[in-house]
Amino acid sequence: MDLGLRDRVYLVTGATRGLGLATARALVDDGARVVVTGRGEESVAKAAAELGGAPNAIGIAADNADSGTAERLVAATVSRFGRIDGVLVSVGGPPAGTVMGTDDDQWRDGFESVFLGAVRLARAAANAMGDRSAQGSADEGVIGFVLSMSVRQPIGGLAVSNGLRPGLAMAAKALADELGPRGVRVVGLLPARIDTDRVRELDALSGDAAAARARQEQSIPLGRYGTPEEFGRVAAFLLSPAASYVTGTMVPLDGGALRGL
Repeated sequence: MDLGLRDRVYLVTGATRGLGLATARALVDDGARVVVTGRGEESVAKAAAELGGAPNAIGIAADNADSGTAERLVAATVSRFGRIDGVLVSVGGPPAGTVMGTDDDQWRDGFESVFLGAVRLARAAANAMGDRSAQGSADEGVIGFVLSMSVRQPIGGLAVSNGLRPGLAMAAKALADELGPRGVRVVGLLPARIDTDRVRELDALSGDAAAARARQEQSIPLGRYGTPEEFGRVAAFLLSPAASYVTGTMVPLDGGALRGL
């Protein structure tokens, strides 16, 4: 299936490893050009090299929590490739903790990176994509948010994620209403137990990572963790013109773990 990605340009944040890198790889493999970001110069350079480097992939070091990051990244993408067709906003998960055990500064830091940083990137990308309503579905813009299954149900020990992700999902829904008439789609992805460094770190917090993983897998109908590549393929589809009639929706990637509709 041709996703229609050839020569389209995407900005993918948090793309030095895990879900972001897997998505960037799926996009590039289907002909897109990408700008990948992360906090470290060395890690973004390595990620861009893994994706084949110039002219199809470049890396830019950036922190989503910085108020100037969004405009800088979008401007750099347009300057390098002449356009931007989509953005996937992925950030590292906030620190684990309980509601009672998380102090005000940790909540504020989480809000800056998880929520406000994502909203800034969406606004900047939408402004750069402009009004595409007259150009047809093949040239629509798209904004994707990597969220979490905590949008639908709380995850034990992840208070900040439980508090902020559902709000960001509702902001994404509202943004889909605002941008739809301009030919820009908005989608959210809800990963659950995907085999990334982040999930392995969470499993290790129990004191016995192998036992924690086994317990989690028992609650997943498919009986296993997902892979970053499985996530990346779904994300690339949702960001592509092949998904041109999909907007305002949250797509779980959970192996069936979510029990509600």
